[in-house]
Amino acid sequence: MFVVVAPGVDADDDLRAELTALVTEHLGSSFRPSAIRFTTALPKTRSAKVLRRAIRSVVTGAAPGDLSGLEDPGTLDAVAHAT
Repeated sequence: MFVVVAPGVDADDDLRAELTALVTEHLGSSFRPSAIRFTTALPKTRSAKVLRRAIRSVVTGAAPGDLSGLEDPGTLDAVAHAT
């Protein structure tokens, strides 16, 4: 799971644990994320839809395909450097 934190919020292990607990509480244990990564931005189209395919390609190392609708190509680097 990738999370963009608000300015001034510390992206640390305590926040990871809190987010995991919230997801588990509200959605159930079957939706508990195996990992939470903090990033500064997510790749979106010009109509503000998140490009999950682009995120998946960065994580797996696969070819991303057509990214002509990507609003900011720098967000792929942000996902690649997520902690």
